[in-house]
Amino acid sequence: MKVLVVGGTGTIGRRLVPELRGLGHEVLAAGRTSGDVHVDLSSPTSITTMYRQLGAIDAVVSVAAHGVLDEFTTLTRDSLIANMQAKLFGQVDLVLIGQRHLADGGSFTLTSGIFADQAWPTVTGGAMISGALHAFVLSAALELPRRLRINAVSPTMIGDSVEVFSEHFPGMRPVPMDTLITEYLACIEGARTGQVIRAYG
Repeated sequence: MKVLVVGGTGTIGRRLVPELRGLGHEVLAAGRTSGDVHVDLSSPTSITTMYRQLGAIDAVVSVAAHGVLDEFTTLTRDSLIANMQAKLFGQVDLVLIGQRHLADGGSFTLTSGIFADQAWPTVTGGAMISGALHAFVLSAALELPRRLRINAVSPTMIGDSVEVFSEHFPGMRPVPMDTLITEYLACIEGARTGQVIRAYG
């Protein structure tokens, strides 16, 4: 398969891309400033240009953007919208625009996060984003044409990022990277659709 990994040089992408290549897939990594092709997830024009450059794709995986931490007492509508531009609307645009570029039977795999299900301080924006992505996946799976599939992988704190994030999420059990990669591979190579895969350790 020809697989596009948006965020292919990031924490998850740099483990997922070689796994896919080792399984014989043709893999293209996309990023804002790195990778085989550049894309700005906050720009629908950039996403459209990327798809036109690449031609037919069999699978799109988004592991790129992440929500920022916030402080509820100073949280504003504008800051929430800014937080949503890439992580929410960017991933949605990968599907809305990409449905016209994927090969028949192709798949989208998006990335959400545990805060859609588990309340935690300083992540109101991220929780809203992940909850919205879950709802989008469930609905889109009913209406995507040409046997296209869509799923979301929802990780908790990732084992490879514990040193960076453990101080913000004390006591949270991380998911091992190998376990997480297995879930992405199942979405890409399997037949599931309309599912939120909760990789919560």
